[in-house]
Formats: sequence, C-alpha cells, structure tokens
Amino acid sequence: MLKHNLLIAFRNFKKYKSSFLINIIGLSSGLTCVLFILLWVKDETSFDKFHKNEGQLFQLITNMPLDNQLLTLENSPFLVSENITKEFPEVEDAAGIGADFCTPKGIFSDGDVSQAATGIFATPNFFEVFSFQLLEGSKEQVLSNKYGLAISENLATKLFGSNKNAIGKSLDWNYEWSDGGGDVKLTVSGVFKTPPKNSTLQFEYVVHSDLLIDDDRNAGDWNGHYAKSFILLKEGTDIDNFNKKIEGYLVSKRTAGKFTFSSFLQKFSDRYLKNPYENGIQVGGRIEYVNLFVIIALFILLIACINFMNLATAQASRKMKEVGVKKAVGANRGSLIIQYLSESVLLSFMSLILALILVILLLPQFNALTQKSIEFTLEWPEIIGLVSIVLATGLIAGSYPAFRLSSFKPVEVLKGKLPTSFGEFWMRKGLVVFQFTLSIIFIIGIVVVNKQIEFTQKKNLGYERSNVVRFTLGSNNKHPETFLSEIKNIAGVVNVGAMNGDFLDGLDNNGGWSWDGQESNKGILFQAPRLSYNAIETLGMELLAGRTFSKERNDDFNKIIINESALKLMGLENPIGKILDKGDTQKHEIIGVVKDFQYGSIHKKVEPLIIRFREYGRDIMVKIASGTEQETLAKLEDLFAEFNPGYPFDYSFLDKDYQALYKAESRVADLSNYFGILAILISCLGLFGLATFTAERRAKEIGIRKILGSSIMGIVTMFSSEFMKMVFIAIVVAIPIGYWASLRWLENFGYSIDLQWWYFALAGLIAICIAMFTVSFQAIKAATVNPVKSLRTE
Repeated sequence: MLKHNLLIAFRNFKKYKSSFLINIIGLSSGLTCVLFILLWVKDETSFDKFHKNEGQLFQLITNMPLDNQLLTLENSPFLVSENITKEFPEVEDAAGIGADFCTPKGIFSDGDVSQAATGIFATPNFFEVFSFQLLEGSKEQVLSNKYGLAISENLATKLFGSNKNAIGKSLDWNYEWSDGGGDVKLTVSGVFKTPPKNSTLQFEYVVHSDLLIDDDRNAGDWNGHYAKSFILLKEGTDIDNFNKKIEGYLVSKRTAGKFTFSSFLQKFSDRYLKNPYENGIQVGGRIEYVNLFVIIALFILLIACINFMNLATAQASRKMKEVGVKKAVGANRGSLIIQYLSESVLLSFMSLILALILVILLLPQFNALTQKSIEFTLEWPEIIGLVSIVLATGLIAGSYPAFRLSSFKPVEVLKGKLPTSFGEFWMRKGLVVFQFTLSIIFIIGIVVVNKQIEFTQKKNLGYERSNVVRFTLGSNNKHPETFLSEIKNIAGVVNVGAMNGDFLDGLDNNGGWSWDGQESNKGILFQAPRLSYNAIETLGMELLAGRTFSKERNDDFNKIIINESALKLMGLENPIGKILDKGDTQKHEIIGVVKDFQYGSIHKKVEPLIIRFREYGRDIMVKIASGTEQETLAKLEDLFAEFNPGYPFDYSFLDKDYQALYKAESRVADLSNYFGILAILISCLGLFGLATFTAERRAKEIGIRKILGSSIMGIVTMFSSEFMKMVFIAIVVAIPIGYWASLRWLENFGYSIDLQWWYFALAGLIAICIAMFTVSFQAIKAATVNPVKSLRTE
C-alpha cells in the first residue's frame, strides 16, 4: 500500500512539474531560513552556559540614584569577593576580575622571545568559580602566589613552542592599564584552555588582582569600584530573598561620598542577552534581536506553509477526473485520503532534506555574514520539533485536497464540477492577505533599520572622527613628552593629543563633585575623562566659552572643562572661573565649556561631563592629513618602535572603531535584509499559486469573454484587480503594525531617525509592484489561451 502511494506520488510530481518545483522551492527556502535562524538563536542563547554551575553563578550589580533616576553599574570593590562568603551563608564562593578600564595590555618576554597579549586581573579563586579548563596547574594553587601567572595554551605555544611543561618558567611582564603599569617578573603557575567563543570573558592570561592594587591603592578599599564581582550561590538559594538581604551591602561598607547604592544579583549567563538597564529596570539588549528573529522564523514558516496549502488547493482542481475514475472503479474514501496525505507529507520531507543540504552548503557564507563560527548540530529535541513541524505542514497542506476531493460523488467530479463554498473562497484570499501583510511589515522593517544605521554613521557627533589614528602610549615608553613632540614633527601629522580612557566605550564615572548652589546631599555622577594638551583640538571639538588646556601655563593640573549638559545641570550662568570641590585637597576651576559630543554609542544620550587635565594620557590620538595616511602611518610605526622596543604598534582609525559600535545592528540589518527578501519571494509563490487556481477555475468565463469581444488588456485588468484588492487590504493592515514595531525598536537608541511617511509608501509601492509582476504573468497566460480550448471541455 505504502509503495503504491509513493509510486503514485512520484508519478504526480513528474506529471505536474511546475507545481512540484514551486512547492518544493517555496517550502525548502522557508525551512532553510528557519534552520539558519534556529542555529543563530541557539548560538546567541549559549553564551556563558558552559560553566558547570551556571545556574548558581551571578554578577553583583549596583543601582545608584542619580538626578531622579537610577543608574545601573556593574563595577564593585575587589573586597566584595573576599568578604561576601564570610558574611552570607548562602554564598558558596566568589571571585572578582578587573573592571573594563582595568584591562591590562602588555608584553611577555622570555629571553629573545616576546609576545603581546591582553588579559585580566583576578582574585585567587577565579578558576574555582568559573569553569575555564586548566590544562596544567591546580585551581586552588594557580593564583595563590601574588606573582603567579596563568596563560592560555595559545600564548604558551607562542612563548615556549608548546603548551606543555610551561609550569615554573619565568617571564618578564611589561604592562599598562588606564591608570598604571610597570615591569614585573612572573612565574607560570597554570596553563588554561583558550576560552570558547561563546564566552563573554575573553583573555589570554590571568594575573593576581594584588598587582592592580599595588598600582592604585584605591582598588583595595570599599570606595574603589575597580572590579566585577561574581557570586556563586549555594544550590536552592532563593535569589529574590537573597537580593533583599544584600540590597544595602555596598553602601554599608562605604566610608566616603554622598552616594547611596542598592545592590542586586543578575544571573551571569543572562548578562550577554539582558545587559542594558534604564532607571534600574532591564530593557532591550541582544534578547530583543533573539526574539525578533524567532518571530521572523515563525512568520517565514507560516508564509511557506500557506504557500504549500494554496498551491495544493490549486493543483486539486486538476485531479477531479482522476478522483472520479478511482471512486467509480471502487476506491474507498479512506484510501484516497491516505494517498493524498502521503503525497503531501512526502513533498514536505523532500523539502526538509533539500533545506538541510542548503544549510550545510551555505553555512560558511552564513558564518561570514554573522561573523560567527556556528557548527551545524541539532539536538534530539530540535530534531523532533523540526520533524513534527514538517509532518504537520504536510498533513495540514494535504488535508484540504484529501478530504475535500475524496468527499465528492463520482458523477460530479467526472463532469469537472468542483463545488466551492463561500468560506473556502475567502479563506484562500485571507491567507494571501496575511502573507502580504507580513511581507510589507518586513519591507518597512528593512527600510527603517537601514535608515537608522545610515543615521548612526552620518550623525554629527560633536567631534571629527575621520583620519584620526588611535594607539596606546606603550608601557616601554619612558619619555612620553619627547614622544608626543616627535609625533607632531612628522610630515602629515596635523595634531596630536592624548587621553586616559576610550570615549567610544563610554567614559569612567566620577562622583563627589560639589559647587555653590548645588542641591544639598544630592550625589551627582559625571563622566570624567582626562585629556592632555591639544586633545580637544585634535578631535575638533567646539569650544563654546573659555579656553582649553594650555602648555604655556603651569597651573592647569587643577583646571577643568565641562560640557553643555554639565553646565545645564549645574545651572551656572557664567561658568568660567567658578570653583568645583571634589572633597580632595584641590579646588577645581572651570576654564572652558565645550559643545556636547557623543561618547559611547548613540544608544544613550550625552550625559554631564567634566574633563580633567592629564599631561600624558596613555591613549594617543593623531590627526593625519588626508591623502598622506600610508606614509604617515609608516613613520609613526618607526617612531613608536624607537620609543617602545619590542612593543607592537597596534593602531586603529577612530571612524572604523565608531562603525564597530554598531556591528550588532549592522549584522541584524543584513540578516533582516536577506530573510525579508526571501519572505517576500516566498509570498510571491503563494500569490502565484492562488492566481493559478483562479485562472483554472475561471477558464470558461475568460473564454466566453474573449468570444464576446473582450481584449487581452481588459481580461488582464479584470483578472489582476481582484488580487490588487487583497494587496491594498494588506497594506492597510501592515502600515500601523509596521509603524508601531519601528517605534519600539527605535526606543533602543538615545538618538534616532524620525519616521517619514515615504518609508511606508515605499513599502506599499514595492508590494504592489511585486504583486503586479507575479499576477500579470498568470493573467496574460490565461488571457492568451485559445477560447476554443477553454470551452472544449464543456
């Protein structure tokens, strides 16, 4: 029986080649998109899940009241991990690593061999809390010594030629971080497996946190938030109750400042997807993209399944006489139902097989597009789910022709009469409207996402980012003043400046400032970069009042420059010469006001900022004359090597670094473009299916109209108008939904585009053109058929 049904199915595939190809192309394309999205979502949701106790591993987060809102920070004191285990019985263990601004960069040297690397400062029990695999050394002892060093297998191979037998070897470490650096001799005490790509913590070595505290004593007290603290709770601990217990933990330990903190724990494996906080509440983040693509996958699958059903319906009218003959010679209804369902399910699984082949073939290109290293692996739950979806698609798509055709009387179907109910007629049209509604929403999304990305690239940031080269001073550089002076003498260099910190990553928060007229007991947190001479000029920032730091003066060490937002917050009418107190021994005089400039990404609006002076910052910025980039860079590299022997000249361009801030949005835009276009093309197949069905049903009517004198254009217009009505209905439904979805997505940005009416008009026009092109093909084909051929069957 099964063999017989399969034989008939393949015979029908051969007989109705066009329908078969359209069906299998549409469904396999949809399933391919769904599989790619499934792999991408699986990768995104896997970050930091490899840790053995990831369900009990949390990060300490703090909320600080600021200007009637809550500012959420992830930094905390190193003392947290040392003390919290003793003070709370719910805590199994805890570890701390250096905050982002404490990331050390440096060179390891072993005789004539030198290697640059980036790592982390960490407390001794780092490898006990996290599940990074140690290949050599023990978790308990690897950082027990202040001068112990754990290196990755890759770094060990680069330094020693092998990742084996590295324990006990000594290395000279020349390093720097934003506020310090130096030379230290370390002994390798451990070799670890390179962190997997789905780890948010990426590092090539781990050194003891006491080395950081030696550089800056503030890192070792309760007022210095130089660390990220990770807490391993005992199994069964109620996180909500524990958060209530530690809410006032940090503020109870502080001995300075007006600020109050409320602390809470967030699951560490949630940080990658659910990172941003606004006013103390988690909003947005990469989880929005995961949810978006899950919805896109469902929509594409729906569109593909609707196509399958519509095309199966269109093909059903061709099989009326076949059904009549079979029933006339004794075939029962059950056998006919099984036959048509078998054919439909077989086609579904053929589409799945083709989709799997396409995924395997196109996976390298998909990885290049997403910049991931996804492997094609499916777990049993995913396989069962996928097979269930395909089976359900085949059964649902085949159910209409199977049950509908098998119910007709042989006399009716042999005469070619296929009754059509009113509900059945509108169901098919409704499905096409639904398809095109989704397609138009996709088009609106593509337009809005691409316009926002374009906006981010062209927005006036308040500083010049073109032809600005960035690199670090280098920890081997013992003569920064001479170095900067030599840079300025290079032909092609327009200006040079330095700062501590990276305003593309957001600046360091700084509190404790007060001034005359300030609201009492109100702690204000300012962004507080330290800039050198000429830094403001190098970046082309606009000075609104006063002056910038000058090398001609000897007293700028206690002078400050503020931005417009800080001026507005302070409420100072004549800010130049006003004094700010930070609670230290120095009073800080305002000497200038700069126009607001965008530091960090435009996901956040510009905040109040105080620029302090630092004679020689570690982050160098060089403005290069246009057209001289190659020669000037070569001279910069030679000069850098002269002042930093053995240190790599690792540079980047500011404009490229700025674009990299939006790589997540750019990738989402690219993926949305591809998946949106495929969804639209699949929708066209659905429309083509309904047009085919309609042409076959109205063949007699069209033949009579031609005999009575109707022109081909008249018939095409009549035929197409019915479908254009469906497209217009889809436009009316899609525009408000697309508008709402666009507004919600744009809320993730501090600065965004204004939605223009033509975005939606363009989406509607594209949909109309696509529909006209799709329907016109079938309309012209129907209108040019010889009417004698259409009426001969009557």
